[in-house]
This record gives sequence, structure tokens and C-alpha cells, in this order.
Amino acid sequence: MGDWDDWHREYDQPGSGLARRLVIVQRLLREALDRAPAGPLRLVSMCAGQGRNVLGVLPEHPRRNDVAARLVELDPGIAAEARAGAAAAGLDAVEVVTGDAGVSDAYAGAVPAEIVLACGVFGNISDDDIANTVEHLPELCAPGAVVLWTRGRWEPDVTPAIREWFAAAGFEELAFVAPPDTHVSVGAHRLTAEPRPFVSGTRYFAFTTGKPRPGRIVE
Repeated sequence: MGDWDDWHREYDQPGSGLARRLVIVQRLLREALDRAPAGPLRLVSMCAGQGRNVLGVLPEHPRRNDVAARLVELDPGIAAEARAGAAAAGLDAVEVVTGDAGVSDAYAGAVPAEIVLACGVFGNISDDDIANTVEHLPELCAPGAVVLWTRGRWEPDVTPAIREWFAAAGFEELAFVAPPDTHVSVGAHRLTAEPRPFVSGTRYFAFTTGKPRPGRIVE
């Protein structure tokens, strides 16, 4: 696992950027689950890592039995950790797929989803790929779906542009949390436009590096 394994350890450091980001993402995920329509729910998580965003919320949430989730993670070792975590929590409907989250085929059969997580993605891809991913998100979404995303606000800060790209793609902003004493930011957007049909074989993004960006661990 190398550098990515080290990167994930920051989650366990109280007060770190990743630990603080995790708290925000989990809070917004709880709110999305609370507001979700009655009945079965689908959730997909891009670059899910160890699954902490989802596995830290779903086991104790009243909607846990309504949710069928797919967590996509490229690194086999990290995906195995997520798989073990889901099994330990008794979340039989949480599927962990070892695959490329940047290609639409990773989500075939798991969409349209009511909740989509793109956390830990936008800080490791080009700005053009961020825009492309946001443009294609309606293809993964059910009507009224909520998308959660993260991005570090180092200079040049691209988060204002990301928020504009979401608006252009037919989303309304529910929240943008950006604590002033850290680069961390987390957004929540709801799809208000009509979802678009899922298209297989579409490349959304490619990581610009095989390891976390140096000095940008708080993304």
C-alpha cells in the first residue's frame, strides 16, 4: 500500500486535517440519510479508501437496512480493509469493489444512486478532470440525489470554480463547510436537474500521481 497506507493513518491523529474532514463528511452523510426518501436507497463512494466515511455512519444509522452501497477502491490492500470493516459491522449490503473509480464501469449495477460520495478525489486529479467528473455526475444520480465532495483550499483555490461547475451541471448547494484554520473543505449538492442515463466506458478522471500530493495531506 506504501504512501497511501501512511496517508490513511492521519485519520487516527486527533485534530489532523483528515480527522476533521472525516467528522464533517460523516455529519453531512447522516443529514443526507435523514432527508432521503423512504424505501431502498443506493449509495456509491468513489475512491472509498478504508470506507471510513460510510462505515463510520451506516452501522448506527436508522436507515442502515435500507442502504445498498458500493465502495470503489483501486488499492487491493486498502479495499480489503474496507471489506473487512463492512463485514465486521454486519453490513451485508455494502459491496467493496477493487477497481478504477475514474471509469463509469465501476458503478454499473449500483446506480442510479440517491447518495454519491466523491471524497478524497478532487485534490488528486487535474482541474479539467474535476470539471469533467462533475459534468458526468448526473449519470450516476437518482432524482434529487445528494453528492458529497472534498477539496483542499490551497492556492490557487479551485473550490469556487467547483461550486460553479456543480451549479452548471444542475445541482443546488446544500452546504459548503470550510473551517478557516485549515485547508479542508467539504461540499454537499443536490441534483435538481433531471438525471441523465448511465453510460458505460466513460472516463471521468485519472489520478495525477500514484501517491498523495506532498504537503497536501489535508485534502
